[in-house]
Amino acid sequence: MLINNNSHRALEVVLTIPVRTYDIDFMGIVSNIVYIRWLEDLRLKFLDEHWQLNQQIEQGYTPILAGTEIEYKRPIKIIDQVIGRLWLSNLGRLKWTIQAEILSNNELAAVATQKGGFVSLQNNRLIPIPEELQKKYLQHQQGIQEN
Repeated sequence: MLINNNSHRALEVVLTIPVRTYDIDFMGIVSNIVYIRWLEDLRLKFLDEHWQLNQQIEQGYTPILAGTEIEYKRPIKIIDQVIGRLWLSNLGRLKWTIQAEILSNNELAAVATQKGGFVSLQNNRLIPIPEELQKKYLQHQQGIQEN
């Protein structure tokens, strides 16, 4: 799993992540299931900043997660300083892909890719990517090409 460079990270969000005592397993490191929660926290921050969930629900749809892939690079301990980064890496007609990285003390600890889409709240069927999100993503992509 490759993480692209910072200049191509559409709509990136950054989150300082506290390591809690309940995040630690019997080996004294952050349990692998905690990374899933951290990815959820990052996606919620992404939604807060770029595509608010309450507005989606009012418009009759919501995002869904179709898959998660995580590659662990190094363990994280309770005393480590953790930062998460998440960005929109691809946007198709029906599906989106986000990438994330978790840094521990400024070193890469994990990388992740998640895929999903949007479903109608009326019939639970996949709908096309909302036009506003497409425009926002395209504006970022065009900005990269101009530089």
